[in-house]
Amino acid sequence: MPRPHGFGYTRRADGTVVITHHGRPAGTLRGARAERFVAEAESGDAQLVMARWTGAYKHGNERAARQHPRNRG
Repeated sequence: MPRPHGFGYTRRADGTVVITHHGRPAGTLRGARAERFVAEAESGDAQLVMARWTGAYKHGNERAARQHPRNRG
């Protein structure tokens, strides 16, 4: 599974954090959630943290799901 890429985040003066993916807004965090996110992003792999917080990451089962009879078309 490839590593996530293309994420970025901006901290605003009011404490809001805006997460972007390839320049488009992917999520907005406020208050305690924003603080928790920033602490986690600065201490670990920021790209992986942002992918996890926005839900924009692959679970690894996409290939198997394509073969399911319901999805064959």
